[in-house]
Amino acid sequence: MADLSGKTLFITGASRGIGLAIALKAAKDGANVTVAAKTDQPHPKLEGTIHTAAEQIEAAGGKALAVVCDVRDEASVQAAVDQTVETFGGLDICINNASAIMLTGTLQTPMKRYDLMHQVNGRGTYLVSRTCIPHLKKAANPHIMAISPPLDFSPKWFKNHPAYSMAKYTMSVYMMAMAAEFEKDGIACNTLWPRTAIATAAVQNLLGGDELTKMSRTPEIMADAAYEILTKPSREFTGQHCMDDIVLYEAGNRDWDQYAVTPGGPLAPDFFCPDDMPPPPGSHDVPVGAKLSGE
Repeated sequence: MADLSGKTLFITGASRGIGLAIALKAAKDGANVTVAAKTDQPHPKLEGTIHTAAEQIEAAGGKALAVVCDVRDEASVQAAVDQTVETFGGLDICINNASAIMLTGTLQTPMKRYDLMHQVNGRGTYLVSRTCIPHLKKAANPHIMAISPPLDFSPKWFKNHPAYSMAKYTMSVYMMAMAAEFEKDGIACNTLWPRTAIATAAVQNLLGGDELTKMSRTPEIMADAAYEILTKPSREFTGQHCMDDIVLYEAGNRDWDQYAVTPGGPLAPDFFCPDDMPPPPGSHDVPVGAKLSGE
């Protein structure tokens, strides 16, 4: 069975949440992980820094490189990728996890926040991927992944927060485009998205606090799903928009309570879950809807 032993992962926003969970999953195989994020010093509202993440990765069995990286800045990204290759001798996997969010309508979204979301989400994904690709071309089983949604363009996903929706969808469009552009090079480009709310700092601080966190799954469900994708042959699995529970169900997973913050409790659906990608059988009866986006 394929694993990530000896592979080098470049993960943006990996100081906490989903990015860190993916890093720790890879570290258990003995992978090398670059924690490319902005949090260098402790933040009063956000748990973890690039340094604490690196410590956890090494404690889990991997090797870590903590790098301050602003995905909006070309020089910063180039320096982080160069340092990764210099430290670990190459690059196998790029995870575009860094993201900015503001759930407001058109008239309520200042252009400064619009620019931030599009610079981090869309431009950041494009820039980080572009910078990694020359090195990925040399890898044995190269993958690029974006933590972004399936491309369902129903207006219900846009009307309440069009700027954020477009910023996230831009990430997915780039993965679709790059999958076709770099197919001949054997570089897989896919997206991964959660069925439910995930217990992250964004959910706690911006979306719903303790109440929504209790109705969430843990980041480990995304890490386990990402692992299944990243260990697939890159020339055989590319251009796919994946949902975490479907990926795990197809891999034989039937234990959904292990991921629930409140085992057996109700779960809150995430944004952007298409009607034509329903939950797999028995996956805790996740309701189909759009509660987080006000539907």
